Amino acid sequence: MTSSPAASVLFVCVHNAGRSQMAAGFLSHLAGDRIEVRSAGSLPADQVNPAAVQAMSEVGVDISRRTPKVLTTEAVMASDYVITMGCGDACPVFPGKAYLDWELPDPAGRGVDAVRPIRDEIKARVEALIAEIDARQDR
Repeated sequence: MTSSPAASVLFVCVHNAGRSQMAAGFLSHLAGDRIEVRSAGSLPADQVNPAAVQAMSEVGVDISRRTPKVLTTEAVMASDYVITMGCGDACPVFPGKAYLDWELPDPAGRGVDAVRPIRDEIKARVEALIAEIDARQDR
């Protein structure tokens, strides 16, 4: 018997190549199919940032096959949580959604040494998000 996900989360950043991809990778890795995961960008890049791919690989999360996607109104409407990471006003706002803005440095153009602390901060925030979603489910 397949149960429906506890929540649906959309991670949004400008290029959908670094922060949002790492966050989606961690959420999928840590929550499995308990939480539906999406990511998108207001101006998607051609590929995921290689330094982000390498940094995630170091902690056992493979995001090498992911591709940046364009942010759509449908993706926002289908999500319970919309987490922005520097997408500015490009993200549409709908009533009833939980919006969080995670201020994180952009890993674009940085080497893996500079991406690791961003990765670690994203992991901590994703773990807190999972705990919040689980707490809401237990009510």
